[in-house]
Amino acid sequence: MPSGSRPSPPAPPVALVTGASSGIGRGLAVRLAREGWAVGLAARREVRLEEVAGDIRDYDGVASVHVCDVSDPEQVRSAVAECRLALGPLDLLVANAGVGLRAPPEDLDAEEVERIFRVNFFGAVHAVEAVLPEMLRRRSGHLVAVASLAGFGGLPGRAAYSASKAAMIAFFESLRLDLAPRGVAVTVANPGFVRTEMTEKDDRPRPFIIDADPAVDRIVRAILARRPSVSFPWQVASAATLARSLPRRAYDILAKRVPG
Repeated sequence: MPSGSRPSPPAPPVALVTGASSGIGRGLAVRLAREGWAVGLAARREVRLEEVAGDIRDYDGVASVHVCDVSDPEQVRSAVAECRLALGPLDLLVANAGVGLRAPPEDLDAEEVERIFRVNFFGAVHAVEAVLPEMLRRRSGHLVAVASLAGFGGLPGRAAYSASKAAMIAFFESLRLDLAPRGVAVTVANPGFVRTEMTEKDDRPRPFIIDADPAVDRIVRAILARRPSVSFPWQVASAATLARSLPRRAYDILAKRVPG
């Protein structure tokens, strides 16, 4: 090294956040950027992604935009490749993209159920498939799933949504067991009701609903600590955890109190 020259600063760690155009995903992307991560932003709405990227760059953060429908595996692979090219090898994947569905049993539509699974569950699987080989080669990395307390058990009117989140929880919990000895961490985040664009359109009661910022705070703390899971708010998380072990008749009474 020439005399008097300074070593280049280390490259920032790289995160890819799916569903980054709004809600929890947007909040996580901005917060991770403030924590020093270079952040790839993936979602379908390019204009919204550019707005998020602009917010990050306003305080000298690093962001790249990748328009992507997570239900399409080829688009996910392309987004991951583009992010890697723009920012470097991925250290963190936040699989956050998701959609909701409420439907009474008489309106059951298998195609709609499949659509929910393609986004909520298989969207996460596609992303993991795209990033995991490199993480395993490097023996480092972190996978984060933004699931839901709705995945702890079936809820009225939310069969497809609850099932997709239950699948997500089980999938990532299994990965955590498989990947821990190989240097890749896994965190499953299970929020309850969070005030976002989706919930603002619904005027029905939402017990213990919290704003997006506190939800993002809890998830980011869990990511930085590489915790295996985080569930909140505690009032709903405690009830949901207890409900898993209750006799079915008792569970039915408790679950029917959740707005459908």
